[in-house]
Amino acid sequence: MNERIRVGLIGYGFAGRTFHAPVIICVPDLKLSVVVERRTEASKERYPWVNVVPDVQQLYEDDTIDLVVVTTPSTDHYRFVKDALLAGKHVIVEKPFTTNSAEADELIDLAKEQGKVLSVFHNRRWDGDFLTIRELLKQELIGSLTECEFHWDRYNPIAATGRWRNSDALGAGVFYDLGVHFLDQALCLFGIPQTIRADIRIQREGSLADDYFDVTLGYESGLKVNLNSSQLVREPGPRYILHGTKGSFVKYGIDPQEEALKRGLTPASPGWGMEAAELWGKLNTSIGGLHIEGRIETLNGAYASYFQNVADHIRGHAELEVKPEQARTAIRLIELALQSSREQKTIQVEL
Repeated sequence: MNERIRVGLIGYGFAGRTFHAPVIICVPDLKLSVVVERRTEASKERYPWVNVVPDVQQLYEDDTIDLVVVTTPSTDHYRFVKDALLAGKHVIVEKPFTTNSAEADELIDLAKEQGKVLSVFHNRRWDGDFLTIRELLKQELIGSLTECEFHWDRYNPIAATGRWRNSDALGAGVFYDLGVHFLDQALCLFGIPQTIRADIRIQREGSLADDYFDVTLGYESGLKVNLNSSQLVREPGPRYILHGTKGSFVKYGIDPQEEALKRGLTPASPGWGMEAAELWGKLNTSIGGLHIEGRIETLNGAYASYFQNVADHIRGHAELEVKPEQARTAIRLIELALQSSREQKTIQVEL
């Protein structure tokens, strides 16, 4: 392998341009070398050293490329990941992993056969608020968790037309797009649920894909985890609400990394991932017999840590944080949630 892991990026749309390229260049062990753009060479404006190719086959045939990052529409992930693995490349693919669990199983088996690393870009594990909640639960600051809510709300009343995210294709829609992040977070925090019940629907006129979901995960311990998203929420409520036997934690606002990336900043920018104090979560709990109420400073978000971990794993220095099997479980929960919504009943989780 080259001294630095040479990266080929498939696609320079919103995901590739915003979440991948500007973060990859900040990871010392990675070198962004090739970008596949069918119609333009827009990536060269910001990264003049890259080689832009119009045909993905040119990327696959480039023996200097070690790692391929797939940022195509979700509906096409399976094909590009499969071809990249067959070409002998390690692969990172944008979430959601695939459109169904059977495709995920096939790709996992293929990666093992090829002896290549396969990971899914579940970057929201490195959101500052999620990192903070993970530490809060680890330290049992609100006792045994009994109920929690995750909300991803926006006010976007006009459904965009002519875009794949709003098509009727499998893999489009807000549940595959945003819901898979929450499912991944819930799996990380609480493990595999016992039951799932879902209401997934279209709320906006003219929308072809689902734009609302309300999903409840039930656990054997009695824990209830609600995941919710709507495009018709003009006055935002809390993003996270957690209740436990000792107290509660409530968090407003969303991790600042996405907005910073949209503004052209990178993880090398000063103060990266730091959240404004007014958005820190509120903790109301009991510790050592004392009632404590106040703010918890949000840990810094760190999207570059995802890519660094993949690089370390490729070099054999670290365990892979986002394993394809974990991402496959989230896809299976999507399938069960869609079934629950169609049948309007609670489904037992069978993976």
